[in-house]
Amino acid sequence: MERKINRIKVVLVEKGRTNKWLAERVGKDPATVSKWCTNAAQPTIEMLMQISKILDTSLDSLVRFEELPKIGKEL
Repeated sequence: MERKINRIKVVLVEKGRTNKWLAERVGKDPATVSKWCTNAAQPTIEMLMQISKILDTSLDSLVRFEELPKIGKEL
């Protein structure tokens, strides 16, 4: 099952921005940003922090926490 961990594409649409625009701002190849937007790959936490600043949104708005794998025991 493919996990859609990040919401970068959703936030870009909400902000009226494109993958190419974001790629230019973060200094990455547009193909890399495209992979993030389709959840084929995930950016580092540092990159997510940078993206949240660029898009003027919170870090938690970029991540689907319910899609993260469960780790350890539940208390």
